[in-house]
Amino acid sequence: MNDALAALYPQHLATLRERTDTALARGGFEHLVVPAGRPITKFLDDLDYPFVVNPHFKHWLPLLDAPGSWLVYTPGEKPRLVFLQPRDYWHVVPEAPQGYWVDHFDIVVVRKPADAIAELPSPARSAIIGDRDCGFDQVCANNPPAVIDHLHYHRAYKTPYELELMREASRRGTRGHRAAEHAFREGASELGIHQAYLAAVDQLDAELPYASIVGLNEHGAVLHYTNFDRHAPAESRSFLIDAGAGASGYASDITRTYAGRDAGEFQALIDAVDAAQQSFVARVRPGQSYPDLHVHAHHALAGVLRDHGFIRMSPESAVESGVSSAFFPHGLGHGIGLQVHDVGGFQAAETGGTIAKPEGHPYLRLTRQLEAGMVVTIEPGIYFIDMLLAELKDKPFAGDIDWARVDAFRQYGGIRIEDDVVCREGEPENMTRDAFALL
Repeated sequence: MNDALAALYPQHLATLRERTDTALARGGFEHLVVPAGRPITKFLDDLDYPFVVNPHFKHWLPLLDAPGSWLVYTPGEKPRLVFLQPRDYWHVVPEAPQGYWVDHFDIVVVRKPADAIAELPSPARSAIIGDRDCGFDQVCANNPPAVIDHLHYHRAYKTPYELELMREASRRGTRGHRAAEHAFREGASELGIHQAYLAAVDQLDAELPYASIVGLNEHGAVLHYTNFDRHAPAESRSFLIDAGAGASGYASDITRTYAGRDAGEFQALIDAVDAAQQSFVARVRPGQSYPDLHVHAHHALAGVLRDHGFIRMSPESAVESGVSSAFFPHGLGHGIGLQVHDVGGFQAAETGGTIAKPEGHPYLRLTRQLEAGMVVTIEPGIYFIDMLLAELKDKPFAGDIDWARVDAFRQYGGIRIEDDVVCREGEPENMTRDAFALL
């Protein structure tokens, strides 16, 4: 894989330089300065939280464990890496940079965090992108909107180099999903399933792009369930797993739902959601409004609810009345890349602005029109959430819901199917399904 990345990286770097040149010119700055960041110390403690690198830093180079380091770019010049390699016998010292990307940078090694300051350009003439823990009082992040808006807007368009890393993240994630399904079939607990997942992807919890969701039975109705029961239930009727993996800082985000033994009707519902999900994936094409696709998904899933006997109303009535939102209460998906919920999802243009969410759909994370090069998740679901269903019982249309059938399905929690999809001219590329097929 390194040979492929080595071949693709120069073009990726050229694209970043071009975008940054424009962004700096618009903001009136001469330099881009990006701190990798520093570990955050726990309150009233001398231990740190796991280090998470600044996404703007790892956009330029695949260096995830370099706290205290800095990236400096000046248009027309070779990018510089100020690399902190401290003298330290308490911790593992980061190895000297190596790999296919190092020849594209001027690299300066410093031994103390403060020594890096002398290697940075004037803060007054620099766009410094980071958080409040990124550096020192002398060099504070200013995050100029003109620069940020341009970079975030264009980050939606992935380079071939980025797509190759995202395919690898998908391959790692699907290996984990296969191992998790096997553990579920063997009767493991939620914690045991998660441990099987980690072993298969060969990553620690802190290295995953997000906290895994591993829910058995009714826990599948908790959208962000992360409790990990230590003991297996007496009967594992259903299993929902939402878990991804990373590759050089790029994320995959994959969800699957499985039925246990003797859950034929629930399996039929899974199959219906899966078929609907694949039909939504097929619409990931240039020119497609993502909010329109989200609303279309509501109509399609309302049709599934009607066909499977949960409601006795038209899909149009189910969407207009809010019934569909009780069963499908989240957005259809989001952008993905350097972050699992990538930035720029609401931007109207490279100069800023916001595209509003459709009325009645507050949890949608992406409102842009799809264009070639974007990568999005498609993750429809149908859930049986007690709180939301209770709110329907007092509504005038409550008689159009088969409550006995709904109650029979509460024991399964819910269904979500999620793939990572590349928008291309012509047929979309489903990185998730392709990775599963390789297994």
